[in-house]
Amino acid sequence: MQDTSIKNIKRRQVIKTIGASIAASTVAAPFVNVGAQEKSFSGKTLRFLTWSDDTGLAALRNIAASFSAKTGAKIIADRADGTSGMVAKLKAAGSKPQYDVITLAGVGASGLGDAGLLMQPDLARLPNLKDVPQQYRSGANGFGVGYLLWTDGLIYNTKTMKAAPASHEALWDPKYSGRIFLPPPSWVEAVDLAIIAAQMSGGSQRSIEPGFKKLEQLKDRIMLLGENPNQVAELFRTGALDLGGIYSPAFFPAAIKKPEYNMGVTYDMKEGFAAQLMYTVIPKSHPGDLDLIHAFINHSLDPVVQGKMAADVLNGPVNSKAIVSADGSRFVPSARHIAEKALIHDDKALSVVQSEWVRRYTEMFSA
Repeated sequence: MQDTSIKNIKRRQVIKTIGASIAASTVAAPFVNVGAQEKSFSGKTLRFLTWSDDTGLAALRNIAASFSAKTGAKIIADRADGTSGMVAKLKAAGSKPQYDVITLAGVGASGLGDAGLLMQPDLARLPNLKDVPQQYRSGANGFGVGYLLWTDGLIYNTKTMKAAPASHEALWDPKYSGRIFLPPPSWVEAVDLAIIAAQMSGGSQRSIEPGFKKLEQLKDRIMLLGENPNQVAELFRTGALDLGGIYSPAFFPAAIKKPEYNMGVTYDMKEGFAAQLMYTVIPKSHPGDLDLIHAFINHSLDPVVQGKMAADVLNGPVNSKAIVSADGSRFVPSARHIAEKALIHDDKALSVVQSEWVRRYTEMFSA
Protein backbone atom coordinates (compact mmCIF):
# COMPACT_ATOMS: atom_id res chain seq x y z
CA MET A 1 0.00 0.00 0.00
CA GLN A 2 2.89 2.41 0.72
CA ASP A 3 4.06 2.50 -2.92
CA THR A 4 0.55 3.12 -4.21
CA SER A 5 0.02 5.97 -1.75
CA ILE A 6 3.28 7.68 -2.66
CA LYS A 7 2.61 7.48 -6.38
CA ASN A 8 -0.94 8.72 -5.96
CA ILE A 9 0.44 11.62 -3.92
CA LYS A 10 2.78 12.50 -6.79
CA ARG A 11 -0.17 12.49 -9.16
CA ARG A 12 -2.09 14.94 -6.97
CA GLN A 13 0.86 17.32 -6.82
CA VAL A 14 0.53 18.14 -10.50
CA ILE A 15 -1.56 21.10 -9.36
CA LYS A 16 1.69 23.07 -9.44
CA THR A 17 1.68 22.84 -13.22
CA ILE A 18 -2.02 22.99 -14.04
CA GLY A 19 -2.43 23.80 -17.70
CA ALA A 20 -5.29 24.58 -20.04
CA SER A 21 -8.94 24.15 -19.12
CA ILE A 22 -10.91 20.94 -19.38
CA ALA A 23 -13.37 21.81 -22.12
CA ALA A 24 -16.34 19.81 -23.31
CA SER A 25 -16.41 19.20 -27.03
CA THR A 26 -19.11 17.99 -29.31
CA VAL A 27 -19.02 15.02 -31.64
CA ALA A 28 -19.03 16.35 -35.16
CA ALA A 29 -20.27 13.22 -36.88
CA PRO A 30 -22.40 10.17 -36.04
CA PHE A 31 -20.57 7.39 -34.24
CA VAL A 32 -19.35 4.68 -36.57
CA ASN A 33 -20.28 1.05 -36.08
CA VAL A 34 -17.99 -0.64 -33.58
CA GLY A 35 -18.04 -3.88 -35.53
CA ALA A 36 -15.48 -2.65 -38.02
CA GLN A 37 -13.17 -1.67 -35.17
CA GLU A 38 -13.37 -5.00 -33.38
CA LYS A 39 -12.15 -7.02 -36.34
CA SER A 40 -9.06 -9.12 -35.98
CA PHE A 41 -5.90 -7.11 -35.49
CA SER A 42 -3.74 -10.21 -35.41
CA GLY A 43 -0.20 -9.39 -36.45
CA LYS A 44 -0.52 -5.73 -35.48
CA THR A 45 1.17 -4.09 -32.50
CA LEU A 46 0.08 -1.25 -30.25
CA ARG A 47 2.52 0.50 -27.91
CA PHE A 48 0.89 1.67 -24.70
CA LEU A 49 2.26 3.98 -21.99
CA THR A 50 0.60 4.16 -18.58
CA TRP A 51 1.32 4.62 -14.85
CA SER A 52 3.72 2.38 -12.96
CA ASP A 53 1.41 2.16 -9.91
CA ASP A 54 -1.70 0.04 -9.28
CA THR A 55 -3.70 2.20 -11.68
CA GLY A 56 -1.30 1.27 -14.47
CA LEU A 57 -1.41 -2.40 -13.52
CA ALA A 58 -5.21 -2.25 -13.62
CA ALA A 59 -5.09 -0.66 -17.09
CA LEU A 60 -2.80 -3.42 -18.34
CA ARG A 61 -5.04 -6.10 -16.84
CA ASN A 62 -8.48 -4.71 -17.65
CA ILE A 63 -7.88 -2.76 -20.86
CA ALA A 64 -4.75 -3.99 -22.62
CA ALA A 65 -5.01 -7.71 -21.87
CA SER A 66 -8.72 -7.93 -22.67
CA PHE A 67 -8.27 -5.96 -25.91
CA SER A 68 -5.45 -8.25 -26.98
CA ALA A 69 -7.54 -11.35 -26.23
CA LYS A 70 -10.47 -9.90 -28.13
CA THR A 71 -8.68 -8.71 -31.26
CA GLY A 72 -5.41 -10.63 -31.44
CA ALA A 73 -3.36 -7.43 -31.32
CA LYS A 74 -0.02 -7.48 -29.53
CA ILE A 75 0.30 -4.88 -26.79
CA ILE A 76 3.76 -3.64 -25.84
CA ALA A 77 3.44 -1.72 -22.59
CA ASP A 78 5.73 0.80 -20.96
CA ARG A 79 5.13 2.35 -17.56
CA ALA A 80 6.22 5.62 -15.98
CA ASP A 81 6.28 7.01 -12.48
CA GLY A 82 3.38 9.44 -12.62
CA THR A 83 2.04 11.78 -15.26
CA SER A 84 5.21 13.87 -15.18
CA GLY A 85 7.22 10.76 -16.04
CA MET A 86 5.01 10.04 -19.04
CA VAL A 87 5.29 13.61 -20.25
CA ALA A 88 9.07 13.42 -19.95
CA LYS A 89 9.22 10.16 -21.92
CA LEU A 90 7.18 11.55 -24.80
CA LYS A 91 9.09 14.82 -24.90
CA ALA A 92 12.38 12.91 -24.90
CA ALA A 93 11.21 10.89 -27.91
CA GLY A 94 10.48 14.08 -29.88
CA SER A 95 9.33 13.25 -33.39
CA LYS A 96 10.47 9.61 -33.13
CA PRO A 97 7.39 7.31 -33.14
CA GLN A 98 7.46 5.54 -29.77
CA TYR A 99 3.93 5.24 -28.32
CA ASP A 100 0.46 4.87 -29.82
CA VAL A 101 -1.69 5.51 -26.74
CA ILE A 102 -1.03 7.11 -23.34
CA THR A 103 -3.31 7.31 -20.27
CA LEU A 104 -2.54 10.22 -17.95
CA ALA A 105 -3.91 13.06 -15.84
CA GLY A 106 -5.53 16.11 -17.40
CA VAL A 107 -2.66 18.52 -16.83
CA GLY A 108 -0.32 16.19 -18.70
CA ALA A 109 -2.68 15.95 -21.65
CA SER A 110 -3.04 19.72 -21.81
CA GLY A 111 0.69 20.29 -21.58
CA LEU A 112 1.52 17.79 -24.32
CA GLY A 113 -1.21 19.23 -26.53
CA ASP A 114 0.12 22.75 -26.05
CA ALA A 115 3.60 21.47 -26.93
CA GLY A 116 2.32 20.16 -30.27
CA LEU A 117 3.07 16.52 -29.42
CA LEU A 118 -0.46 15.12 -29.71
CA MET A 119 -3.00 14.54 -32.44
CA GLN A 120 -6.71 14.99 -31.92
CA PRO A 121 -8.63 11.71 -31.92
CA ASP A 122 -11.58 11.21 -34.23
CA LEU A 123 -14.44 11.01 -31.72
CA ALA A 124 -16.78 9.68 -34.39
CA ARG A 125 -14.68 6.50 -34.41
CA LEU A 126 -15.39 5.86 -30.71
CA PRO A 127 -18.93 4.47 -30.59
CA ASN A 128 -18.80 3.78 -26.84
CA LEU A 129 -18.77 7.56 -26.33
CA LYS A 130 -22.52 7.52 -26.93
CA ASP A 131 -22.91 6.34 -23.32
CA VAL A 132 -20.49 8.92 -21.91
CA PRO A 133 -21.99 12.25 -20.75
CA GLN A 134 -21.02 15.07 -23.10
CA GLN A 135 -18.82 16.90 -20.58
CA TYR A 136 -16.62 13.84 -20.03
CA ARG A 137 -16.07 12.83 -23.65
CA SER A 138 -13.22 15.11 -24.51
CA GLY A 139 -10.99 17.80 -23.08
CA ALA A 140 -7.46 19.17 -23.01
CA ASN A 141 -8.35 21.35 -26.00
CA GLY A 142 -9.68 18.33 -27.88
CA PHE A 143 -6.53 16.22 -27.52
CA GLY A 144 -7.80 13.99 -24.72
CA VAL A 145 -10.56 11.39 -24.51
CA GLY A 146 -11.92 11.09 -20.98
CA TYR A 147 -11.58 7.56 -19.64
CA LEU A 148 -11.93 7.81 -15.83
CA LEU A 149 -12.80 10.42 -13.20
CA TRP A 150 -10.59 11.02 -10.19
CA THR A 151 -13.27 11.58 -7.55
CA ASP A 152 -13.00 13.15 -4.08
CA GLY A 153 -15.63 12.56 -1.43
CA LEU A 154 -15.82 12.71 2.35
CA ILE A 155 -14.12 9.86 4.21
CA TYR A 156 -16.02 9.01 7.40
CA ASN A 157 -15.71 6.58 10.29
CA THR A 158 -18.37 3.90 9.93
CA LYS A 159 -17.98 2.99 13.60
CA THR A 160 -18.15 6.40 15.26
CA MET A 161 -20.64 8.05 12.87
CA LYS A 162 -24.21 6.76 12.67
CA ALA A 163 -24.64 7.69 9.01
CA ALA A 164 -22.70 9.10 6.08
CA PRO A 165 -22.63 12.92 6.11
CA ALA A 166 -25.03 14.52 3.64
CA SER A 167 -23.10 17.80 3.35
CA HIS A 168 -19.56 19.10 3.47
CA GLU A 169 -20.91 21.18 6.37
CA ALA A 170 -20.18 18.16 8.58
CA LEU A 171 -16.52 19.24 8.59
CA TRP A 172 -17.62 22.34 10.52
CA ASP A 173 -19.77 20.45 13.05
CA PRO A 174 -18.31 21.23 16.52
CA LYS A 175 -18.84 17.66 17.70
CA TYR A 176 -16.09 16.48 15.35
CA SER A 177 -13.61 19.17 16.40
CA GLY A 178 -10.12 17.71 16.80
CA ARG A 179 -11.16 14.54 14.99
CA ILE A 180 -11.09 15.64 11.37
CA PHE A 181 -8.45 15.84 8.65
CA LEU A 182 -8.13 18.00 5.55
CA PRO A 183 -6.09 17.60 2.34
CA PRO A 184 -2.56 19.05 2.37
CA PRO A 185 -1.97 22.35 0.56
CA SER A 186 0.03 21.04 -2.42
CA TRP A 187 -2.77 18.69 -3.52
CA VAL A 188 -5.51 19.72 -5.91
CA GLU A 189 -8.02 18.58 -3.27
CA ALA A 190 -7.04 21.60 -1.16
CA VAL A 191 -8.04 24.18 -3.77
CA ASP A 192 -11.16 22.19 -4.63
CA LEU A 193 -12.10 22.27 -0.94
CA ALA A 194 -11.63 26.05 -0.97
CA ILE A 195 -13.93 26.29 -4.01
CA ILE A 196 -16.59 24.12 -2.35
CA ALA A 197 -16.34 26.18 0.86
CA ALA A 198 -16.80 29.35 -1.22
CA GLN A 199 -19.88 27.93 -2.93
CA MET A 200 -21.31 27.01 0.46
CA SER A 201 -20.87 30.64 1.55
CA GLY A 202 -22.29 32.43 -1.47
CA GLY A 203 -19.03 32.62 -3.42
CA SER A 204 -17.52 30.62 -6.28
CA GLN A 205 -14.21 29.75 -7.90
CA ARG A 206 -14.06 33.34 -9.16
CA SER A 207 -15.15 34.71 -5.80
CA ILE A 208 -13.01 32.71 -3.39
CA GLU A 209 -12.84 34.99 -0.33
CA PRO A 210 -15.94 33.47 1.33
CA GLY A 211 -14.28 30.07 0.98
CA PHE A 212 -11.09 31.06 2.76
CA LYS A 213 -13.07 32.76 5.51
CA LYS A 214 -15.02 29.55 6.03
CA LEU A 215 -11.87 27.40 5.97
CA GLU A 216 -10.29 29.63 8.61
CA GLN A 217 -12.92 28.38 11.05
CA LEU A 218 -11.29 24.94 10.84
CA LYS A 219 -7.68 25.86 11.55
CA ASP A 220 -7.94 24.99 15.27
CA ARG A 221 -10.25 22.01 14.76
CA ILE A 222 -8.24 19.66 12.59
CA MET A 223 -6.06 16.78 13.79
CA LEU A 224 -3.86 16.77 10.69
CA LEU A 225 -3.48 17.46 7.00
CA GLY A 226 -3.62 14.13 5.20
CA GLU A 227 -0.18 14.14 3.58
CA ASN A 228 0.30 10.45 4.40
CA PRO A 229 -2.69 8.25 3.45
CA ASN A 230 -1.27 5.33 5.48
CA GLN A 231 -1.30 7.49 8.59
CA VAL A 232 -4.86 8.62 7.85
CA ALA A 233 -6.02 5.01 7.45
CA GLU A 234 -4.36 3.99 10.73
CA LEU A 235 -6.06 6.83 12.60
CA PHE A 236 -9.42 5.62 11.32
CA ARG A 237 -8.56 2.08 12.40
CA THR A 238 -7.76 3.21 15.94
CA GLY A 239 -10.87 5.40 16.16
CA ALA A 240 -8.95 8.68 16.42
CA LEU A 241 -10.58 10.22 13.33
CA ASP A 242 -14.26 10.68 12.60
CA LEU A 243 -14.23 12.46 9.28
CA GLY A 244 -12.11 14.11 6.64
CA GLY A 245 -11.87 15.39 3.12
CA ILE A 246 -12.13 16.14 0.49
CA TYR A 247 -10.15 13.00 -0.29
CA SER A 248 -10.22 10.04 -2.64
CA PRO A 249 -10.52 6.39 -1.56
CA ALA A 250 -8.01 5.74 -4.36
CA PHE A 251 -5.32 6.85 -1.87
CA PHE A 252 -5.91 3.70 0.17
CA PRO A 253 -7.62 1.15 -2.13
CA ALA A 254 -6.62 -1.81 0.07
CA ALA A 255 -7.25 -0.44 3.57
CA ILE A 256 -10.63 1.12 2.86
CA LYS A 257 -12.02 -2.28 1.84
CA LYS A 258 -10.98 -3.89 5.13
CA PRO A 259 -13.70 -3.75 7.85
CA GLU A 260 -11.17 -3.19 10.64
CA TYR A 261 -10.28 0.25 9.21
CA ASN A 262 -13.85 1.54 9.72
CA MET A 263 -13.62 3.70 6.60
CA GLY A 264 -16.47 4.71 4.33
CA VAL A 265 -16.73 7.27 1.55
CA THR A 266 -19.71 9.30 0.42
CA TYR A 267 -20.31 11.37 -2.70
CA ASP A 268 -23.92 12.12 -1.83
CA MET A 269 -23.33 15.60 -0.46
CA LYS A 270 -25.98 18.17 -1.30
CA GLU A 271 -23.28 20.52 -2.65
CA GLY A 272 -21.92 17.86 -5.03
CA PHE A 273 -18.38 16.43 -5.07
CA ALA A 274 -15.11 17.39 -6.73
CA ALA A 275 -13.90 15.40 -9.73
CA GLN A 276 -11.11 15.64 -12.31
CA LEU A 277 -11.13 14.00 -15.72
CA MET A 278 -8.28 11.69 -16.70
CA TYR A 279 -7.47 11.18 -20.36
CA THR A 280 -6.30 8.87 -23.10
CA VAL A 281 -4.20 10.66 -25.73
CA ILE A 282 -2.58 9.82 -29.08
CA PRO A 283 0.98 11.05 -29.75
CA LYS A 284 1.31 12.91 -33.03
CA SER A 285 4.20 10.60 -33.92
CA HIS A 286 2.95 7.06 -33.36
CA PRO A 287 4.14 3.73 -34.82
CA GLY A 288 0.73 1.97 -34.97
CA ASP A 289 -2.17 2.49 -37.37
CA LEU A 290 -5.14 4.64 -36.47
CA ASP A 291 -7.76 1.91 -36.83
CA LEU A 292 -5.99 -0.07 -34.13
CA ILE A 293 -5.47 3.00 -31.93
CA HIS A 294 -9.11 4.10 -32.06
CA ALA A 295 -10.30 0.54 -31.46
CA PHE A 296 -8.14 0.38 -28.33
CA ILE A 297 -9.47 3.70 -27.00
CA ASN A 298 -13.02 2.63 -27.75
CA HIS A 299 -12.42 -0.60 -25.82
CA SER A 300 -11.27 1.41 -22.78
CA LEU A 301 -14.77 2.95 -22.74
CA ASP A 302 -16.61 -0.39 -22.85
CA PRO A 303 -19.07 -0.62 -19.92
CA VAL A 304 -17.57 -3.87 -18.60
CA VAL A 305 -14.01 -2.56 -18.88
CA GLN A 306 -15.04 0.70 -17.22
CA GLY A 307 -16.66 -1.17 -14.35
CA LYS A 308 -13.59 -3.30 -13.74
CA MET A 309 -11.27 -0.29 -13.80
CA ALA A 310 -13.51 1.64 -11.40
CA ALA A 311 -13.67 -1.25 -8.93
CA ASP A 312 -9.92 -1.87 -9.07
CA VAL A 313 -8.65 1.68 -8.62
CA LEU A 314 -11.68 3.31 -6.94
CA ASN A 315 -12.11 6.00 -9.58
CA GLY A 316 -15.40 7.01 -11.15
CA PRO A 317 -16.30 5.49 -14.53
CA VAL A 318 -17.22 7.89 -17.32
CA ASN A 319 -19.47 5.42 -19.15
CA SER A 320 -22.94 5.85 -17.66
CA LYS A 321 -23.66 2.14 -18.27
CA ALA A 322 -20.51 0.91 -16.50
CA ILE A 323 -20.99 -2.42 -14.76
CA VAL A 324 -19.30 -2.06 -11.35
CA SER A 325 -19.11 -4.97 -8.92
CA ALA A 326 -21.07 -4.74 -5.68
CA ASP A 327 -17.83 -4.52 -3.68
CA GLY A 328 -16.39 -1.76 -5.86
CA SER A 329 -19.63 0.23 -6.03
CA ARG A 330 -19.38 1.00 -2.30
CA PHE A 331 -16.41 3.23 -2.98
CA VAL A 332 -17.05 4.86 -6.37
CA PRO A 333 -19.78 7.34 -7.34
CA SER A 334 -22.78 5.96 -9.17
CA ALA A 335 -23.76 7.06 -12.67
CA ARG A 336 -26.47 9.20 -11.06
CA HIS A 337 -24.00 10.89 -8.73
CA ILE A 338 -21.62 11.58 -11.61
CA ALA A 339 -24.36 12.97 -13.83
CA GLU A 340 -25.96 15.11 -11.13
CA LYS A 341 -23.25 16.03 -8.64
CA ALA A 342 -19.73 15.92 -10.10
CA LEU A 343 -18.03 19.34 -9.90
CA ILE A 344 -15.10 20.04 -12.22
CA HIS A 345 -13.18 23.24 -11.64
CA ASP A 346 -12.02 25.57 -14.41
CA ASP A 347 -8.36 24.64 -14.84
CA LYS A 348 -7.48 27.61 -17.00
CA ALA A 349 -8.80 30.13 -14.49
CA LEU A 350 -7.28 28.19 -11.60
CA SER A 351 -3.81 28.23 -13.16
CA VAL A 352 -3.71 32.02 -12.72
CA VAL A 353 -4.41 31.97 -8.98
CA GLN A 354 -3.48 28.51 -7.70
CA SER A 355 -0.01 29.36 -6.35
CA GLU A 356 -1.49 32.18 -4.25
CA TRP A 357 -4.27 29.92 -2.99
CA VAL A 358 -1.78 27.23 -2.03
CA ARG A 359 0.26 29.85 -0.14
CA ARG A 360 -2.79 31.06 1.77
CA TYR A 361 -3.94 27.53 2.59
CA THR A 362 -0.43 26.61 3.77
CA GLU A 363 -0.14 29.64 6.05
CA MET A 364 -3.64 29.14 7.42
CA PHE A 365 -3.07 25.58 8.57
CA SER A 366 0.60 25.82 9.57
CA ALA A 367 0.03 28.56 12.11
